[in-house]
Amino acid sequence: MTKLFTLALVVATAAFFGLSASGLAAGNQDGERIKTGNCSRATDWKLKTKAEDNGVEVEFEVDQNRNGRVWRVVLRRNGSVVFNGIRRTRPPSGSFEINRIVPSGRITATARALATGETCRASIAA
Repeated sequence: MTKLFTLALVVATAAFFGLSASGLAAGNQDGERIKTGNCSRATDWKLKTKAEDNGVEVEFEVDQNRNGRVWRVVLRRNGSVVFNGIRRTRPPSGSFEINRIVPSGRITATARALATGETCRASIAA
């Protein structure tokens, strides 16, 4: 019983460290962080940051799966607006994205569908 327990402990420890090491490498390989979520209805959002030489690349994507829908989008860094504009979902996936390079900080993104009022809210530390 002791040998079996020791073997199980070794295998579990190796699996734990193997998964942790690969998870850290994937998450930190390019300094990339990704958060995803649901909007107030059926739409999904993704907020991604990636370290760049001159700041942080921010990508905010809204995927509604319907083309031609108009959204008002506001992107903020530490509370200051870095993007404020209108975007339209486009083929083939019925989505849009905003890309900006900003200094590191707290990134928040809000999108509101003009026709329905559906709202997406996302934030991430970059």
